[in-house]
Amino acid sequence: MSRVNLFLLLALLGSALYLVNVQYESRRLFSELDKARSQAHRIESDNERLQVERRAQATPLRVERLAREQLQMRSTTPAITHYVTYGSVPGMAASAASVVSGRVQ
Repeated sequence: MSRVNLFLLLALLGSALYLVNVQYESRRLFSELDKARSQAHRIESDNERLQVERRAQATPLRVERLAREQLQMRSTTPAITHYVTYGSVPGMAASAASVVSGRVQ
């Protein structure tokens, strides 16, 4: 009878230790899940903020201002438009024809 009692006591202690271990692991995993959710929320809010900033940076007025100031670009007018005709520059006709046909020399 005492062997059975000893065996049952060891089984009870083993299952109790296993239960404590499972509860500890469950709490640890829940803590990691909570951290991951908060990090995902932070990343989503950063993404939304960056999308708003990107839209603000790409406005047509800003792009035009940067093109004028930094790249010294200007709007086209008939006064500054140069039309190139086929064969107007010596040696240009052959190179233009090879570029059109896909053969760059």
